Amino acid sequence: MSLAPRAVLVHRTTEYEELLARHGTHGQAAFFLSTRGRSIDEVAGRHHRMRQALTDAAAAVPLQWRRSRVERADLDRFLFGPEDVVIVVGQDGLVANAAKYLSGQPVVGIDTEPGRNPGVLVRHRVSDAAALYRAAVAPGGRPDPLTMVEAVADDTQRLLALNEIFSGPAGHQTARYRIGPDGAPSAGESQASSGVLVGTGTGATGWLRSLWAERGSALRLPGPSDQRLLWFVREAWPSPATGTSLVAGELGRGDGLSLTVESDRIVVFGDGMEADSLELTWGQTVRFGIASSTLNLVV
Repeated sequence: MSLAPRAVLVHRTTEYEELLARHGTHGQAAFFLSTRGRSIDEVAGRHHRMRQALTDAAAAVPLQWRRSRVERADLDRFLFGPEDVVIVVGQDGLVANAAKYLSGQPVVGIDTEPGRNPGVLVRHRVSDAAALYRAAVAPGGRPDPLTMVEAVADDTQRLLALNEIFSGPAGHQTARYRIGPDGAPSAGESQASSGVLVGTGTGATGWLRSLWAERGSALRLPGPSDQRLLWFVREAWPSPATGTSLVAGELGRGDGLSLTVESDRIVVFGDGMEADSLELTWGQTVRFGIASSTLNLVV
């Protein structure tokens, strides 16, 4: 007997809740903000709108479904199941935060502040939640499959991301490594830089796009479902021992970009979640490419 779907509501702590945790009371938080020329009313208003959206999204879940809830900070400890319908209530970035822990489950993005969020990934209003939940489990449903990027280390560690994966120094030092696409002669080029970014078409609305624009790159930005990735090296430094000839490129399905560490420590993390990262040391290699799994966004 198959299990009923489980609705997993993903949310994050609001600014207002963070202020209360730090200052103890509404009054103390209001005083703190007032000394910096801000009013707590705006922050509290966003908090109440988010909480109301979360309540409404939960109320729209069919009665026969199971339910669960997870906060952003706990995603790396939450066990998602194959029968889950993941309901992200909040900002676009929260969908990306959850994506790396999923394996094909349908995702519904609920925008809590239409007009304030870009709505690239949280595309729907909470008033549409009930219809979206039905669509998520309907036979023959066609979610939007968004391409993801993966990093696989030579010790089998694996990392997924929806927007981009960054590899570089843990602090503000320079990373030393050898980099090259599959088939590059002499295993690529030795470089010294502030890191390497490999991004998807979804990431082309954020950090990847800023690097692309800064370079005036002739590479064509991918779309969210395109089977293409772009990669850029940040601030490569030319020297007698390090080069700058491999600083940007494109990866298609089956293509890979390998990076071999030539310094004490490099961290690899996805979608800005540095707390959940891979750590690589001297001689270790990590390969970047298109992930076999996609983020299945309900449209």
